Amino acid sequence: MRQTRQAIRRAHLARPAAKILVTGCAAELDPATFEAIEGVTRVVKNSGKLNAFASNDVMAPVAAGLLHKVKSFVAVQTGCDHRCTFCSIWQARGPSSSLPLEAIRDAIARELDRGAKEIVLTGVDITDYAGGLGLVCQRLLAAEPRLQRLRLSSLDSIEIDDALFELIAGEARLMPHFHLSLQAGDDMVLKRMKRRHSRAEAVRTVERIKTARADASIGADLITGFPTETEEMAANTLRLIDDCDIVAAHIFPFSPRPNTPAARMPQVQPQVVKARAGRLREAAAQRRARWLDALVGTTQPALIEGDGTGHTDNFAPLAVAGAERGATGDVRITRRDGNQLTAVWA
Repeated sequence: MRQTRQAIRRAHLARPAAKILVTGCAAELDPATFEAIEGVTRVVKNSGKLNAFASNDVMAPVAAGLLHKVKSFVAVQTGCDHRCTFCSIWQARGPSSSLPLEAIRDAIARELDRGAKEIVLTGVDITDYAGGLGLVCQRLLAAEPRLQRLRLSSLDSIEIDDALFELIAGEARLMPHFHLSLQAGDDMVLKRMKRRHSRAEAVRTVERIKTARADASIGADLITGFPTETEEMAANTLRLIDDCDIVAAHIFPFSPRPNTPAARMPQVQPQVVKARAGRLREAAAQRRARWLDALVGTTQPALIEGDGTGHTDNFAPLAVAGAERGATGDVRITRRDGNQLTAVWA
């Protein structure tokens, strides 16, 4: 929350006359704090974001889309019907709610009109989209032939439906990087988190993805130091990085959220949590380095997002000297420079 407040103050200093609207989980749970910040025009409730970000006296109602360089992020869903014991998002976002297909289609069309080269579908729990995420993706791709690059944000592995697996296997316009909210690799920890998948189910999901799409890469959220976690449990999560070939791991040391069941469980000592997070990050970095090294010498499709920088379709960061923003095509990977690849047009 501190970083959010600082960002708001920086925005106000940079553009004192601009209207600043604040929304999101923190603003929903503690609106008074944000309303009191100098320069804030309005705190917008999460329930009003999908259909109209703000009322007409601030800006015209728009479907949720955010263009960043040449990628647009389009919200298709908000809220959550699940009750993971560590999470307070459902308190702020309310029940799961999906944007109508027509509204998403129109929002994507507007973003493409604005110059977007890639559309990223986002939400709190997009695999809980009403009617199925795979089906809505199929319909969007059929309805908008200009949509050549569709990427998905975080997925709940247990909710990936057969229609989405069909797309993974047969639709080149669906980008082959899949970020899974796995959270842990130990069955007891998963049970105490109230996650709905087992370790074995997570591994099978990744195997199915990689069988369907050989070039697919896997990202994942992992929490370490969850209450009651033993060294053996932590080791099971550590091994999940290799077992699921996780090359883009987001590691979160557990910190209790107010009014959540996990906050009332026996806590792991902070120094132990920090040490386990360090081990996870090191293992994740090694796995990622091996993946990037394996791409050297290969030819990969890519999108240039900045001045000479971008990502391969399976989300490896790269630099192509002299490449213009928005350019797409095959590149040949020549070397790895730290966490980034260097490439030339193939």
